[in-house]
Amino acid sequence: MKFCAKKSAGSSLGLLFGMLFASAVNCLALDREAFSFTNYDLTVQLDPEQHRLGVRGKVMLRNDSPAPQKIAVLQISSSLSWRSIKAGDQAVQFVTQPHTSDIDHTGGLSEAIVTLPEAIAPQATIDLHIAYEGVILLDATRLMRIGTPEDVAKSTDWDQIDSNFTAVRGAGYVAWYPIATETANLSEGDSLFAVLAHWKRREAGAKMQMALENTALTGEQTPMLLVCSGRGLEGAPRQGSSKLPLAQCLYEDLSDTPSFALAAYEIVDRAWLTVFSLPSHAVAAEAYTDAAGKVAPLVADWFGESRKKARIADLVDPQAAPFESGAFLLTPLVNSDSNRSLAAAHQLAHAAFSSPRPWIEEGLAHFMQALYVEQQKGRQVAISYMGSHRSALGTAGDWSKAPNVDEPVPSLIDTTDDGVIRSKAMFVWWMLRDMVGDAALKKAFAAYRPEEDKDPAYLARLIASQTQRDLGWFFDDWIYHDRGLPDFKVESAYARKATENSFMTAVTISNAGGAGAEVPLRVKFAGGEVARRLEVRARSKAVIRVETPAAPQEIVVNDGSVPESGAANDTYKVEIVDK
Repeated sequence: MKFCAKKSAGSSLGLLFGMLFASAVNCLALDREAFSFTNYDLTVQLDPEQHRLGVRGKVMLRNDSPAPQKIAVLQISSSLSWRSIKAGDQAVQFVTQPHTSDIDHTGGLSEAIVTLPEAIAPQATIDLHIAYEGVILLDATRLMRIGTPEDVAKSTDWDQIDSNFTAVRGAGYVAWYPIATETANLSEGDSLFAVLAHWKRREAGAKMQMALENTALTGEQTPMLLVCSGRGLEGAPRQGSSKLPLAQCLYEDLSDTPSFALAAYEIVDRAWLTVFSLPSHAVAAEAYTDAAGKVAPLVADWFGESRKKARIADLVDPQAAPFESGAFLLTPLVNSDSNRSLAAAHQLAHAAFSSPRPWIEEGLAHFMQALYVEQQKGRQVAISYMGSHRSALGTAGDWSKAPNVDEPVPSLIDTTDDGVIRSKAMFVWWMLRDMVGDAALKKAFAAYRPEEDKDPAYLARLIASQTQRDLGWFFDDWIYHDRGLPDFKVESAYARKATENSFMTAVTISNAGGAGAEVPLRVKFAGGEVARRLEVRARSKAVIRVETPAAPQEIVVNDGSVPESGAANDTYKVEIVDK
């Protein structure tokens, strides 16, 4: 990646240094990922009347490259401008240039290329004192330039600072805090999601401490409430008030995107949830907290006492796309929302169980939604609900297709496709539950510690410790690799009369697909059916014998709980044979 300096800033050498610096390095490769951000300590000032944001503070950078580094890259939204960068009390030389990237809603970044006072050794750190400011306006540039209709684009990229309402998300939406990434392009498949996922993995151990202040607040204005995601600093609020227009937040893991909102919020507070709602949405806020109260016992039964408190901040645009950052949800609260309970199940699951692995955290949140549907309406309705999520992926993110040898499909632990993570992981958790049972899975969840999850097999070992079954093959097929889907077929079913009052049926099930599964099987007879489960590995066959009190009539393999590539061969008419 080459770069050319466009504008200089820094000490009194000014423009002359910038020209010399650019001349010296514009033919060198720029390593934007040489440094990782390990800590942020920021003071953020908002001026809603002017749509402005000003940031002062300190960031710590660590050299993660194998060689000493004297050049560091800091990126912020293209609507913001760098004012100063210092190492200690010493102003450092830096030049800025525009950098096209869809990791920001403007479709671009303001990139500062910093010459450090001395080369930083591998794994060594340096503190930089930074200052930047600018405006954050409603901007859907990145979506509209790939053909998204304007109304849809603005309801998706709704971030803005405004006198009536402010809501801003972090990297991936608005780079309001410094980052350093390679180019992300929405027109190139999942480029944005891959770059963002890579950034989050690199910054997994980073921490951010933020003081957020509304500088325009006066006693004559409508009281505005500041709300930020993350948790409050010890002894300090994480939301402001009309008397204290300050919020102080701590983020211990930047995989939960730092976000904030400012509005004339009213508060509905319950033991399981806090809702910050606009005055016109008060009824919807009460309805949402009531719905969450009905879901809370189910979540507690599976995950125990919540480690965080779920929180919701209202959005002014009723068509705005919801956004979650861990247990914090930004969403329009509307009376017509018929899915409050499902949304509450998802959010309360995040509050109760966290993991650095998206397939675990996001998959379990969707699994909890399916469990709630099952509790209310039964197993088959829950399976249909999961199936609707799979079909909703469409062709762009259809994980149901078998892998192409020329274009390998990423495994569940590696994929950056949100749709795949949500849908496939939900099915995986449901299948695991069917295989090991509720009690074993709940014990594994109770033993799980996110800080200890350093190995992809960590959770598999916790589950294995609660059961005598070897599930390594299942994790290999569904999680560690993408082997496609099973393709079951009832090859044969031979029934004979075993006793005066019973029949014995030998059923052979084949699996032509690349992934194995334990699949449910039903033997139907006049007046009822007998259900069994059968483990059928990839590209193999398995046989089971089932006793029924009457002559079997039909065999049905799979009830939809195991996703497969086709169901055309899942039913078989039984013929009775003599002994």
